Amino acid sequence: MTQTSWESTGEAWAALGGDPALLSGVSAVVRDGALPARLPVIGLARACAGVCALTAAELTAARTGRQVPRVRVDDGAVATAFTSERHLLVDGRAPVNFAPLSRFWRTADGWVRTHANYPHHRAALTAALGLADEPSVDTGDAGDAVDTVDMVTSVAACLAERSAVEVEDAVYAAGGLAVALRSPKEWTAHPQGAAVAAAPLLRRERSCDAPALPMPPLDGDPALPAQGVRVLDLTRVIAGPVATRTLALLGADVLRVDSPRLPELADQHADTGFGKRSATLDLEARADRRVFEELLARADVVVTGYRPGTLDRFGLSPEALAERRPGVVLAQLSAWGEDGPWAARRGFDSLVQAATGIAAVEGSPERPGALPAQALDHGSGYLLAAAVLRALTERSATGGTHLARLSLARTAAWLMGTGAHQAQQAQQVQKTAYDGPGPWLTETDGPLGRLRHAVAPVSFEGGPDNWSRPPGAWGADRPAWR
Repeated sequence: MTQTSWESTGEAWAALGGDPALLSGVSAVVRDGALPARLPVIGLARACAGVCALTAAELTAARTGRQVPRVRVDDGAVATAFTSERHLLVDGRAPVNFAPLSRFWRTADGWVRTHANYPHHRAALTAALGLADEPSVDTGDAGDAVDTVDMVTSVAACLAERSAVEVEDAVYAAGGLAVALRSPKEWTAHPQGAAVAAAPLLRRERSCDAPALPMPPLDGDPALPAQGVRVLDLTRVIAGPVATRTLALLGADVLRVDSPRLPELADQHADTGFGKRSATLDLEARADRRVFEELLARADVVVTGYRPGTLDRFGLSPEALAERRPGVVLAQLSAWGEDGPWAARRGFDSLVQAATGIAAVEGSPERPGALPAQALDHGSGYLLAAAVLRALTERSATGGTHLARLSLARTAAWLMGTGAHQAQQAQQVQKTAYDGPGPWLTETDGPLGRLRHAVAPVSFEGGPDNWSRPPGAWGADRPAWR
């Protein structure tokens, strides 16, 4: 073991309000070749997983009365977990991660990135372009395969005649998702880029309206610092579900609640569903709303992953929740942040990469590129879980109602700026090579079949090394706490 600098961990820990002295208890295995990119992706990933593990260790110490357990972050586990959706196998079958119309397209003046994995987003995209909707998945029928190829050809021809910004505006107006490729300089000059740059990496707010809520002493092996914590999971896609999957690893009772009106991707749900239960409730229906209110009344933590303001009509704004549930921990994640002209826009990791200049940096003059992982999603997910754990530690000591806010765009700004480059503090580091994901993949049997999946990158002495339960089918569980 040698002493060397470990990029960005100190900055992330400071954003969480952590005690700088605890960083000396973190060690790392740095593996050359893990998440290779022009931007320091592995540094960001290592920092996000590392501070998440450190917050878990800190909470463990608070609940056991012992010293803070030591944390060890391995680039192999981190790189594998940050690409977990690619490694998932369901009874030997590889996952479907991107639909044919989710990709970069040439326009008359540049490039545009679309996202059409969900049927309603695909329909909005084709409608905005004046194209008749057709099947988007090859089901094995020759006709469907030809229709998909024809649609890709039609979309390409249509976009080639328009400007990228024109497509961006038209598709968004139709309810779809498309973002023009921008350089870092162009994003900096954009009003949304300016709003994101002005925001902190993590917004943490605390009101002093609730007394301290000490958590029961913790015992048992492995140590589960979030044991007894009820987490109401109102998230979708990757970033939010990664956060709540991590809380489930650490012992929380995580209940994910979705609207039955919104489609869900089965493989994505399987990858992020470890340790959780999944239910559906229609908040427009009176009976379901009553059930939801009963869940909310007993929740310790509420995690949301929808656009700012989307859930306000259900009384789920931060202000309303804080008033109704003093002492609750609120964690919010969005694509573009709560400020700026794009705050109300939907967004995904791939679109944020295109807008913020990441795709331009990682690409070439001939074609845009991409990060080696959906690192904005995964990184933001681990940071959000860390924010929840730190809030639980603080609430047990000094009380209060806690709110944490993160956005994919702000995580992108951190990656693009100096945050993921600068050395923050000397750490214990062991250097070696990355020889592939094999050592960090395991297999688990469950309701969905035999799953090959990535192990968690959040590791501390005495902590868990796997989830207590495999994922189940979407919406298959009762909407009730254990």
